[in-house]
Amino acid sequence: MAPIPYQIAVPESRLEDLRKRLDLATFPDELEDAEWAYGSPLADVKRLTSYWRNTFDWRKAEAKLNELPNFKANVTIDGFGETELHFLHQPSPAQDAVPLLFVHGWPGSYIEVTKMLSSLAGDANGVKFHVVAPSLPNYAWSAGIKKKGFGLGQYAEACHRLMQLLGYKRYVTQGGDWGMYITRSIGLLYPESCLASHINMVRAFPPEWSESPLLALQHAVTPYTEDEQKGRERSDWFANEGSGYRTIQSTKPQTVGYGLTDSPVALLSWIYEKLHDWTDRYPWSDDEILTWISIYWFSQAGPAASLRIYYEATHTSAEATRDRVQHWIGGVKLGLCYAPKELTIVPRTWGRTLGPVVFESEKRCGGHFLAYEQPEEVVSDLRAMFGTSGACQDIISLKSRKAAPQGSLPFC
Repeated sequence: MAPIPYQIAVPESRLEDLRKRLDLATFPDELEDAEWAYGSPLADVKRLTSYWRNTFDWRKAEAKLNELPNFKANVTIDGFGETELHFLHQPSPAQDAVPLLFVHGWPGSYIEVTKMLSSLAGDANGVKFHVVAPSLPNYAWSAGIKKKGFGLGQYAEACHRLMQLLGYKRYVTQGGDWGMYITRSIGLLYPESCLASHINMVRAFPPEWSESPLLALQHAVTPYTEDEQKGRERSDWFANEGSGYRTIQSTKPQTVGYGLTDSPVALLSWIYEKLHDWTDRYPWSDDEILTWISIYWFSQAGPAASLRIYYEATHTSAEATRDRVQHWIGGVKLGLCYAPKELTIVPRTWGRTLGPVVFESEKRCGGHFLAYEQPEEVVSDLRAMFGTSGACQDIISLKSRKAAPQGSLPFC
């Protein structure tokens, strides 16, 4: 199927079903002064449940989402046949614009790219971008996968084939969360097409003497900077206090999927905790939160399908696996972005074991959903990496670019 325009249209029957389920919600009790230590606070979940039931206007949110350049197309994935993908596609009129594939993760969606679209459409620092942002299979308005074994390689294949279908034979990528793992997998599997990647979640192992002796020596003799030490503390917090969801979703996603599919309050509390804990004091509005949650609740494949990537990424035997893409991948130029409230923050010497690093940035603020929390920070990185005088300025070049002054960027 050639790409066709798409409009979100959740049936009224599903809205009525949601209202009934919210009416019947039963809440647990809560310990005194529990706050966030035990998970999503009862008062917050009750407030959001009431707002979802009585005030939140999905049709208004739906209309706003439909203002975006939404499309659908079928792509064929080896061993899985055709699957239908939803995606945003904002082509630039500039002939020499850089095709940029943006890949989201969990519990995010394509909505994470939306605050960057207008900036990426403009010409700054001599670069413009064609932007493609798919809903991954099993997410939002894309179809669900019905067979076992759909791992990182298959997600990468779906994204790569979409770019080929749109005529982007060569392109660059940007991703965080699973988007980091998937874009890294694309670089591993399709290095002739994926020429460079920018990632805002850096996962890597310590440099080994047998593989990276210079980095290993540097790591051995150089003390951690203050930012790196704070990063290790953040990483320890996530490993010890914030990663229980990952263990469940990596081992028994079907079991927790029953609760998230049957109860909108369970889905709300499950994801809301992450929106709070994984961001850097981002001032979420109730409408923003419930738009994020509603995309999962009304998704084509259902909320449970989105969890399966955790299981498949750790159980599927294939070249592209979670551990494999945390090692060196050559041939794909790499940009690394470190935000202080990312889930794990590795020392810089670790990050440089991932591939030919040509760009690095350290942010003063921002967390796991950096493209949504601090969109101009990601845009700034992309302009610096691919624009005039950037390390990748000519990576996809049809004609010389003129330098353009870079506007001032908001910074917290």
